[in-house]
Amino acid sequence: MTAKPVSYGDILWKPSPEAVDGLRLTAYTRWLAETRGLHFAGYHELWAWSIRDLPAFWQSIIDFFRIHLHTPPDTVLTDDPMPSTRWFPGATVNYAEHALRHTGDAPAILAFSQTRDRQSLTFDELRDQVGRAAEGLRRLGVAKGDAVAGYLPNCAEAAVLLLACASIGAVFSSCAIEFGTALVVDRLTQIAPKVLVAADGYRYHGKEIDKRSTIESISASLPSLEAVVVVPYAFPERETDAMSWAELTSEQGTLSFEPVDFDHPLYVLYSSGTTGPPKAFVHSHGRILVEHFKALGLHLDLGPGNRLLQPTTTGWMLWNVGVSALLVGATMVCFDGDPLYPDPAEIWRIVHDSGATVLNTGAAVVVGTMRSGRIPRDEVDLSELRTVSVTGSPLPPVAFQWLYDAVKPDVFVTSASGGTDVCTGFLGGVPSLPVTAGELTAPYLGVALDSYDEHGRPVRDAEGELVVTRPLPSMPVELLHDPDKIRYRKSYFDVYPGVWRHGDWIRIGSNGASVISGRSDATLKRAGVRIGTGEIYSVLDRIGELDDTVVVHLDGGGADVLVLVAAPRSGVPGDEQLASCIRKAIRADLSPRHVPDAVHFVPALPRTISGKRLEIPVKRILGGARPDEVLDPEAVTNPASLVHLEAVRDALAAAARSESE
Repeated sequence: MTAKPVSYGDILWKPSPEAVDGLRLTAYTRWLAETRGLHFAGYHELWAWSIRDLPAFWQSIIDFFRIHLHTPPDTVLTDDPMPSTRWFPGATVNYAEHALRHTGDAPAILAFSQTRDRQSLTFDELRDQVGRAAEGLRRLGVAKGDAVAGYLPNCAEAAVLLLACASIGAVFSSCAIEFGTALVVDRLTQIAPKVLVAADGYRYHGKEIDKRSTIESISASLPSLEAVVVVPYAFPERETDAMSWAELTSEQGTLSFEPVDFDHPLYVLYSSGTTGPPKAFVHSHGRILVEHFKALGLHLDLGPGNRLLQPTTTGWMLWNVGVSALLVGATMVCFDGDPLYPDPAEIWRIVHDSGATVLNTGAAVVVGTMRSGRIPRDEVDLSELRTVSVTGSPLPPVAFQWLYDAVKPDVFVTSASGGTDVCTGFLGGVPSLPVTAGELTAPYLGVALDSYDEHGRPVRDAEGELVVTRPLPSMPVELLHDPDKIRYRKSYFDVYPGVWRHGDWIRIGSNGASVISGRSDATLKRAGVRIGTGEIYSVLDRIGELDDTVVVHLDGGGADVLVLVAAPRSGVPGDEQLASCIRKAIRADLSPRHVPDAVHFVPALPRTISGKRLEIPVKRILGGARPDEVLDPEAVTNPASLVHLEAVRDALAAAARSESE
C-alpha cells in the first residue's frame, strides 16, 4: 500500500566536482575573490557574509549581473526599519531593458497549450513584439504610472504585455483566465486599470470555456477602463467588437525603455483571497531585478541555453518568476493547461517536447504523477532535464526519492519555500550542495532567515516561526491602499516587532537544512504538544490509494478532535479497511499522538488555484461555518467538493451529540 520509506535528511544526490566547477554560483564566488578580495570556505560562509554585510552583497549582485542603473544610488539601503527600508534610493532602472537585452534567433519564449498550437518567439521577435505592444498601448493613452491588466492564460502574449508595460513605466497586473468575474473585480478594482487585455476563452480537460461574457461583466465593473483588447485564443474565427491583439500590435514601434525610480511599481500581485479580500502587493522594477537575477542565476543556475518550464497560471507569482528567465538569457517555456491531463505523464511529455532543462512546478504535480504509478523516464527522453524545482507546498521525502527513481537519477532536486508577498523563495536547494530527502538545503543568499519561539528567541532542531530578521529587497514596496503601512505591519510585523513573520512552522537543523511543517495559523495541538501538519502529510503522501488529504484540529467549544478528510483514488473504496491502514501507517512512522481521532472519506477536496491545501478554511467549515462564509468558490479548484465538507461537518456534529448523550 505504501511507497518505499525514506527518512528526512537521507542524502539522495551529490553534485560532482566538475558540475560544481561549472556553476554560476561558483563563478560568482570566484568573482568575489578576484574583485573584492573575499574568500569563503563554502556556501554557508558565503550566506553568512551575504546577510551580515547587506550593502556589499546586494551591490555585488548589481555588479556581477551588470544591472544597468541609469542614475547612481545615494546608498544601497537606508537604515529605516522594515517595512520602510528603501533600496538603492536615487537610482533609476528599467526591468524590461534587462529582460530584452539578449538578441538573436535563439528561442526566448516557447508556449505550449492544450487550447491552441504551440507558439515560439526568438529574442529578436520578442523585442519586436514588445515594441509593437508598447506602441499600441501608447496609442490607447497608456503612460508611465498607468495600470494595465491582463486576463490571460500562460501564453506568449501575457509575457509580451508585461514587458511592454514595463518598458514605458506602466504598472502591470494579471488575473488567471479561470477566475470568475467577482475574483477578477476584487483584484483589479484596487489598481484601477486603464486597459484590459483578455483572452476570449480556453480549453480545459477538452472542454471549451467561453470567457467573452465574463470579459463584458468585468469591463462593466471597472469604471477606470478606457479600452479592452481581446486575444483570440480559443475562438480565433469569432469576431468581436473590441480591439484585437493583432490591431494592438499592428504598428512597428521603437523599442525604448523609460528609466524609472528603483521603487517604481513593476507589477501588482495578490494573495489568494480564499478567506477575505486579497492583499495587493506592489513589486518594483529594481527590487525584482536584483532578487530574480540572484535567485534564477545563482540558485537555479539559469543562463543562456537553458529552458525554464513552469506549468502555472498568470495568477500565481511563479509565472512572474518565469518571465524573469529572460533576464539571464534563458528561454521561458509557457504551459497552459492541466499538467496531469489527459494523464499524469503529460507534464513530462512537455519537458521532453520543449527541451526543458529546468522544471519548476508545484508539489501537487510531482505527487500526482507519483501516485499514478507512472514512470516518466520509461515513457519519454528526459536527458536534457537537469533540475526539478518544487514549490507551493512542502515536497515529502518519498517524492524526493521518487524523482530519482522514476524521473532521473542525476537530477538536481530543490524544494523551495517563499511567497507571493516576496515574489521569490526564502530558502531551498543550493546546486553546489547535496540533496537530502524532505529538506530545504539552506536559506537563499541575502535572506536573513531564522526560526523563533513564542518569546522571539532563535531555536534549532525544534519547530519555530519562520522569520526574516533583516530587510530583503523583494519584500513589497507597499500594500495598495495602505498609505501608513498599517495593514502591512499587522500582516507581517505584529508578533515580532521589526522582524518579518511569514506564518510557517520551520525546523532548522544544526546543519542549516530546514523542514517546513505547515502554516503556523493551522497548528495541530494534542495534549498541549504542537504537531506540524507536514509530518502527517509526509506519511499520507506515501499511501498510493489516496488522491488528496487535509488534516485539521477542532479545538473550539470544548472539542479536541484531530480530523483527517481524505479523497481516495478513483476506484478505491473509502472504507474502514483503508482508514485502519492509514492509522497504522501514521502510528508506525510518527506516534500515537499523530493518529487522527476521525477519518472521513470524500470524493474530492478543494485546493487553491495554485494547488495549496486549504487547512484553515476546512477547519472553519468542519467547525460549523458555511462554506460561503469562509471561501469564495471561484478562488478554489473543484468548488463542488465543498458540499462534501458540509457532510463531514454534519457527521462530526452528530458524533459529538451521540457522545454527550
